[in-house]
Amino acid sequence: MDKLIIRGGKRLSGTIPISGAKNAALTLIPCALLTEEAVTLRNLPRLADIDGFQHLMTQFGVSHTIPGKRPEDFGRNVTLEAMRITSSVAPYDLVRKMRASILVLGPLLARTGEATVSLPGGCAIGNRPIDLHLKALEAFGAQIELAQGYVKAIAPDGGLPGGDFDFPVVSVGATENALMAAVLCNGTSRLINAAREPEIVDLCNLLGAMGAEIEGIGTSELTIHGVKKLHGATYRVMPDRIEAGSYACAAAITGGEVRLEGADAGDMGSTLHALRNIGVEVETDKLGVNVAARGPLKAHNLTTAPFPGLATDMQAQLMSLLTRAEGTSVLKETIFENRFMHVP
Repeated sequence: MDKLIIRGGKRLSGTIPISGAKNAALTLIPCALLTEEAVTLRNLPRLADIDGFQHLMTQFGVSHTIPGKRPEDFGRNVTLEAMRITSSVAPYDLVRKMRASILVLGPLLARTGEATVSLPGGCAIGNRPIDLHLKALEAFGAQIELAQGYVKAIAPDGGLPGGDFDFPVVSVGATENALMAAVLCNGTSRLINAAREPEIVDLCNLLGAMGAEIEGIGTSELTIHGVKKLHGATYRVMPDRIEAGSYACAAAITGGEVRLEGADAGDMGSTLHALRNIGVEVETDKLGVNVAARGPLKAHNLTTAPFPGLATDMQAQLMSLLTRAEGTSVLKETIFENRFMHVP
């Protein structure tokens, strides 16, 4: 059995570079399916999920090469090229390992007119249905069938016409899938009550660099004017706000001080606000974030919420930090019903 041996009692201090964001990278990779030309992604994080997603992309005939690394990139650089889509089927054996695999549905449908994707697996933090993904694609004109554990989506002859979809609840993944499908629709599409997470903005920025026409980036209403064709691009993955926040909590819980090199304070507003209220010193500049815990920590009440609220992915780390605070803190989870599995 694998195990971790932790010898505690050490104050964490120093400088650490922040990786490219996993949640952004897993959305940017399938954008390569939308064009015949090469898409180069810089600063990809070194994670098993990234390797797994690249393996899934080869299922569709996507080649990938590793260009030279630049000094400013902490992660990997990969060039993806989907000159010809050889398959529009994402099989169970590949999809079951990673929930983000469902994000190939929109781009495959838009590029080839059809997509067959196994229902996703993923983590056990709660119920995460894909009904909003499917309803958004239906609003764009797709025909959806569910059979034997697979989703099959078919576009009308001539491609998806496009349309409007109003999300009944905010969904990051469904917004991403809908965006990637909408950019190649024949008409204009609108996404209302769309997710506003920085990773959505990163996706919009890459699509824009590829020739997509998107209005309202960073807001809850996105208007996408479909284009006939997208071209290749080179794009740097945004820094991981969850990784940066986790290191900040690790430094604070040990009474340490850390420089988060490359962290974007603008994407971490709710986390940095919580840290300051707990009594952690936070300083920001264009090149990163400095965090220091020099005095007693204070109790603080927190509630998770869609961006720009407190990210559910930061709840466990902040709860750990608050076990060291003076007084009683109350944490409320509003995103996933099983997000307190770490409490025992």
